[in-house]
Amino acid sequence: MITDNNNDIMVTNFIDQLDTIIDSVDLHARWLNTLSMLENAGARKIKQCEHPVFVPEDILKHAAEESRHAWYLKKQLRKLGAGLCPTYEPQYLLAPLTSMRYLHRLDVLVCRYLKTEHDFRGDKLKYSAYLLVTYAIEVRADELYPVYQQVLRSRKSSISVYNIITEEQQHLASMEEQLQKLSLKWKELCDYACNQEAKLYEEWRSEVMDDVGRLVV
Repeated sequence: MITDNNNDIMVTNFIDQLDTIIDSVDLHARWLNTLSMLENAGARKIKQCEHPVFVPEDILKHAAEESRHAWYLKKQLRKLGAGLCPTYEPQYLLAPLTSMRYLHRLDVLVCRYLKTEHDFRGDKLKYSAYLLVTYAIEVRADELYPVYQQVLRSRKSSISVYNIITEEQQHLASMEEQLQKLSLKWKELCDYACNQEAKLYEEWRSEVMDDVGRLVV
């Protein structure tokens, strides 16, 4: 269990890491591009989970907003300079392999859990996995983006992720509402998804910082 004190230490460490990233145009560009890639991967994952016919409006809205977040981060990246990180190729990302596999690995873990422990199948499995994976990622985004915005503000940067923060908070509330309708055990399902995501996040963050240490001049 993470205590408030431990959480404060983790936030302080993350702020220090972001300071190091923002100090370098190249690292900052890769950081923004990596976040953009993750947002785009989320949009693609949502589309893969859609039913071919019965597609609720909120899913369409969510996929569109995740795609817009990916574009918005690219737009912010251009403030650092022209021609930086034009694609999601590995040389333009931080921790490229882990970043590219992040959502897929979480989806696999959640799907396996829902099948073996709760006997979910077919479209119900796909929809439930979409809700849980999205919920876990939105919880992470609700922690990561505000800290990043805080550092940007303290550095008087022209870059901002404030608009993303507002929409991610709305997504989180929407996911929780839908999960409550999905199962009486929704909290147990959410706990599993978030615990698995936390492990993947720590692995990802560690590799990001390894890359930073290797690339920093």
